[in-house]
Amino acid sequence: MHIRLTLCSCLLLASISLQSHAEAIEVVTEDSLYAYQRDDKVVGPGIRIAEETLKNAQLTDYSLSLYPWARAYEKALHEPNVLIFPLDRTPAREQLFKWVGEIHRVASRLYKMRDSAGIAVNNLEEAKQYSIGVVRNDAKQIYLQQRGFTRLVISANNHDNFQKLLNRQIQLLPMPENTARLMSKDAQVDFTSLEEVYTLDEQPHRVHLAFSLSTPDEVVAKAQRAFDQLKASGEVARIMNEQR
Repeated sequence: MHIRLTLCSCLLLASISLQSHAEAIEVVTEDSLYAYQRDDKVVGPGIRIAEETLKNAQLTDYSLSLYPWARAYEKALHEPNVLIFPLDRTPAREQLFKWVGEIHRVASRLYKMRDSAGIAVNNLEEAKQYSIGVVRNDAKQIYLQQRGFTRLVISANNHDNFQKLLNRQIQLLPMPENTARLMSKDAQVDFTSLEEVYTLDEQPHRVHLAFSLSTPDEVVAKAQRAFDQLKASGEVARIMNEQR
């Protein structure tokens, strides 16, 4: 009887340990306006919003990981307890994730190098004749592909994408103005060397925090409530308005 009780106790402890491990949340993102590495730490406005949300939801067992976007996206598609941002909320993605809340909304613009002659875009159809840089599995890639764009040049991350524009490997690059300014600063080039040729008003970025589909509903509900309170207090907007 003693052995039997001990075995049951061990199994119970193992079950509790596994359950605790399973509930650990991995926050995944890419190097961007919202998250970046500084002094061996992952920081940025998106990180602050994610951390405040999880702490206020009493979901304190989490880790932060910076990946190429395609890898972050795949993890969020296929693994449980993954929180991803900055994820554009699009109709195609609606049923693929459990959405926590919108942290930012901004329009993308098509940029060229200012000294690139002969590039003019008056409507989206005219942009199809030019080579355009996109990040793999990013909403902009999907958006342009769905509209018949065939001259897309795919990169692993925003920095590679931007470098291709500087090196004239692509003719146009879609990104919000604040991202364009940040990329210019990081690449040590003058922002005025870029020129906006068209605004993608048809597809504003609705940037969200979202959980992977296999994340338990009770975890998602806690995070949603905490995020709603954070946003209602004005803290989300205040954090996003701060400059890097």
